[in-house]
Amino acid sequence: MRAVVQRVFSARCAVGDETVSEIGKGLLVFLGIGKDDSISDLEYIVEKILHLRIFEDENQKTNLSINDVNGAIMIISQFTLYGDVRKGRRPSFDSAMSPSEAEGLYNEVVDRLKSSGLRIATGRFREMMRISLINDGPMTILLDSKRLF
Repeated sequence: MRAVVQRVFSARCAVGDETVSEIGKGLLVFLGIGKDDSISDLEYIVEKILHLRIFEDENQKTNLSINDVNGAIMIISQFTLYGDVRKGRRPSFDSAMSPSEAEGLYNEVVDRLKSSGLRIATGRFREMMRISLINDGPMTILLDSKRLF
């Protein structure tokens, strides 16, 4: 499982002309699910998202997590995080989990994040979405449950 985690002042997700979700201060998370991912990968990613210390404390040190600042999380499904362009120029998505299987794991990530008590916003699975954000920092962290980076 892979995630791109961005600290944001705000983020918005639209499908067509409809705004489906918005958050203020918090995290925008793009989540990709690999074909070999399991519950242990999900648990790793959820724990990291909830406890990453990427918000500044009173001394401008990144010592605070999303829990500490009572921020919101927007989580967007993005299979393209498994795009492989090592051979040629057109991405291969062979390492991404099939949508029918990935949707269940994505929903489980969302449910576990919601159980934290934080405000959780989502996009729409398998929809073409337009994401707008105001990045804070910028602060962008890459996560991989297989610990490849």
